Amino acid sequence: MQWLDRLFTSLSIDTYGALSIADVDIINEKLLLREDFKPKSILVFLVPYYAGETENLSRYAAAKDYHIAIREITERLIFGIKEKYPEAHAKGYGDHSPIAERTAALHAGLGILGDNGLIIHEKYGTYVFIGDVITDLPPEALGARPPQPIRTCEHCGRCRAACPTGVLRGESMDCLSAITQKKGTLSENEIALMRKYNTVWGCDLCQTACPYNRAPMLTPISFFREQRIPYLTGEILASLSDEAFSERAFAWRGRKTVERNILLFEEK
Repeated sequence: MQWLDRLFTSLSIDTYGALSIADVDIINEKLLLREDFKPKSILVFLVPYYAGETENLSRYAAAKDYHIAIREITERLIFGIKEKYPEAHAKGYGDHSPIAERTAALHAGLGILGDNGLIIHEKYGTYVFIGDVITDLPPEALGARPPQPIRTCEHCGRCRAACPTGVLRGESMDCLSAITQKKGTLSENEIALMRKYNTVWGCDLCQTACPYNRAPMLTPISFFREQRIPYLTGEILASLSDEAFSERAFAWRGRKTVERNILLFEEK
């Protein structure tokens, strides 16, 4: 589909696929029922975000909130679809989707499944988000293919071994990333883990251990290369206006949660 290739290339996205809606897992039918069209097909795509290393927060959180980027991308995709098919209807999603996005991406052949539950791309490693656009176009209009078998990694065990809480080994209920995003008071053990692994937000240890992430390609999407905060301090946090803070990837649990985490290191 040359018109789709051109459309995605204009958005600096090189990994996408199309499926029939009949070939994806619906996990939230209520979202689909809100739309005034009957879904027939889906475009699913990867959004690479790696733009360099960080010091005390996850790599995805150095840039502004990725939901903003995915929303902009899906809006431009829908505009392009409507230019090609004026009568078409479409809706874009990222994270809060009515379909199982990871499974759809794997069935579309966009990557392989890692033992840490993340999708792995040959160029970008695990540093990718998934977006999707659901349309009422027939699948063949988007060049949809039958779903491909899900492929997995080689199960080398490095991500499991690197997991600081053991959740990937079945030894815990929470990962370190989830701990950093908890509201309220943290336990002494949780505080010790955050200090040991020097994180005020998120955890990338299972990703940095993955052989596929030895040399990830930098994202071609400028959104993730601009306005980065690779090292978050109390001074930087205080300098962010409420509007600027709300646009950061670490904002969804509120300013007080992030302030608490930073103070844990200032109190050491």
